[in-house]
Amino acid sequence: MPTVLLTGALTLLSESKISIRGGSFAPHFFYAGNMIQAQQLTKRYGNKTVVDHASFTVQPGAVTGFLGPNGAGKSTTMRMIVGLAAPTSGQVLVNNRDFKKSQHPLTEVGTLLEAKSVHKSLTPLAHLRSMAATAGLPKSRVQEVLELTGLSGVQRKKVGGFSLGMGQRLGIASALLGDPQVLILDEPVNGLDPEGVAWVRNLARAQAAEGKTVFISSHLMSEMAQTADHLIVIGRGRIMADAPISEFIDNGLAQTIVRATDIDVLMNALSAQGVQLRRIDAQTLEVTGPESEVIGRRALETGVALSELRPIQRTLEDAYMELTRDAVEYNSNIVAKHSDGK
Repeated sequence: MPTVLLTGALTLLSESKISIRGGSFAPHFFYAGNMIQAQQLTKRYGNKTVVDHASFTVQPGAVTGFLGPNGAGKSTTMRMIVGLAAPTSGQVLVNNRDFKKSQHPLTEVGTLLEAKSVHKSLTPLAHLRSMAATAGLPKSRVQEVLELTGLSGVQRKKVGGFSLGMGQRLGIASALLGDPQVLILDEPVNGLDPEGVAWVRNLARAQAAEGKTVFISSHLMSEMAQTADHLIVIGRGRIMADAPISEFIDNGLAQTIVRATDIDVLMNALSAQGVQLRRIDAQTLEVTGPESEVIGRRALETGVALSELRPIQRTLEDAYMELTRDAVEYNSNIVAKHSDGK
């Protein structure tokens, strides 16, 4: 059986059936408040601690990005949320309860953990119909997710011949099948072309806009910067950051590239004020601390003519690399230097 799992939590709306895009199914529970809560979550395999007392909350109505170096514990954490791995200590709750006790897992949390886990002899249509049948979902929902994920044209082809990107689309279709209130997607854009990456971004944001909880991991910093509202960063099993993405990127210190023929004069003037300076070349400085307007005014006061005064826009990749510098398990011998933008 495939290990792509659907899981999560809906509100108890009524004793009548709930309509779901062309069909209906029995109502189930959705507890208001925090959707996913990890409390001192720990996982050890022998002497190795993979997740180390991790505590965090994933809120509804937002896309929460889950970042970390390879081997940091991201996938293990996601597996513990849905009961595929048992915590050594601590707990993780979905809607204030242990997800393993859910009576309606396929309509509560949609999870993509192993996109290529579907049996190679199955077709997307057969795979999704079997999942729908186990959850009592209408057949019409199968066609809807096939169309949504762009798989309608290959729904009768065996998945053994699928590319990595097509396998990802099928995994996402499986996660969406029950129209869950919680989505947990582990590297969903892996293997997708640019159109597919943009599609996942828009899908995640649309789901969050409906008030759903979206927890997504990725190694593509530029894409995460466009997708996530909030970030949780894990390194060596420990939570290193848990903040809105804008707050995570902004370290509170302005950085500016300054170029002038008399750069030494300006260096002396700025050094006297305790400003952090980094010499890039004979005529160029990287100044950390004051805003560019302050630097320009100081240059005018000292009679230094500037040929360049350019604020550096700090990126998510900059902030992430700085934070996780000492949390990378596998380091290469060649480390890329910070670009001066030239």
